[in-house]
Amino acid sequence: MTSITAVERKADEMRIYRVTAVAGFLCAVLLVVNSARRGGIVPETAFTHAVAPFAALAGLLAITGLYLLIRPASGTLGLIGYVLNSAGLAGAFAIEYILHFVFPYLSGGAVAGLLAGSTGQAFMITAIVLLAGVLTFSVAALRSGTLPVIGVVLYAAGMIPGSLRNAVPLPVYLTGLVVAAVGVAWMATRLWHTPDEEPAPAPATA
Repeated sequence: MTSITAVERKADEMRIYRVTAVAGFLCAVLLVVNSARRGGIVPETAFTHAVAPFAALAGLLAITGLYLLIRPASGTLGLIGYVLNSAGLAGAFAIEYILHFVFPYLSGGAVAGLLAGSTGQAFMITAIVLLAGVLTFSVAALRSGTLPVIGVVLYAAGMIPGSLRNAVPLPVYLTGLVVAAVGVAWMATRLWHTPDEEPAPAPATA
């Protein structure tokens, strides 16, 4: 019974790696699409607006798989980075949802009033949490030696301006998102190939 449980657990882990890798690839694609839309390369349509918030949601799933991969070697720092990064991405999803599905139906004065008050403060706190999480998680990932160094560095470098959308010039923000997308895709590739690198579980004995 113990051997069967171990085999099933390993199979579940492999499925999680593959699913979260797909989420990482989706996150990368959506980040590039969002950047292209904001930069005027991709048309502003109902579809491109509707899918925009899901880059952060896909990223949240991807970062979970990445944390599971580095967890044995990342220790407490990895856990702190994962919690902060996840909280920041969850907040980013909420912000993007508001920007695309709430603010368009409000008057300019109402939006300005919200941003000048507690809503704007919440947006700023979310950005700080996301930035702290990205940097902490990236340091933990590099220390673990589990993820590709270039992918982690690109993710961190891109998300520094990517977390500060209202504090940096638009071209810098959009470039950061594209750089982060490359880093996410790079790390997602590592996730996708992890099941192939894992030793095959021992078959259950009678």
